Amino acid sequence: MKRTKMLFVALFAMACWATTASAQETASATATATIVTPIAITKDVDMNFGNVAVQSTTGGTVVLAPAGTRTATGGVTLPATGGTVTAASFTVTGTSGYTYSITLPTTALTIANGANTMTVTNFTSDPSGTGTLTGGTEVLNVGATLNVSAAQPAGTYVSATPFDVTVNYD
Repeated sequence: MKRTKMLFVALFAMACWATTASAQETASATATATIVTPIAITKDVDMNFGNVAVQSTTGGTVVLAPAGTRTATGGVTLPATGGTVTAASFTVTGTSGYTYSITLPTTALTIANGANTMTVTNFTSDPSGTGTLTGGTEVLNVGATLNVSAAQPAGTYVSATPFDVTVNYD
């Protein structure tokens, strides 16, 4: 009888241990993070619409493409001596193969010569909207539209503050 009791207690203890052991399991995992090269943008060349002529009775626009070419509308003409004509140019750097989004100004930029002003609007870029960092770098060119009033006074017009172009990894 003692032996049976002992066997019963031993079996009961093993059953409790087996139930406890199979009711709980543990696994381990590690945590990893990779810090990528931060995206950066550097201005290489400022935007310049070059020499522009306007009629006294009709205003118009100069559209400067990201490629650096320009066209005139309305009473605006582009003289044969074009002056310095450049789209704004930036270098974007970061992790090779990553894509990024481009944010251009959405409000008019005022350029002035004393009290005389014009506005720059409709900013465009190449690449447009998004770009891809091939070899960790890409050139981003920005054009825009210059709005010229009729009889716009002669002079060199410059923005008091620069315009911002923002890039961000997608």
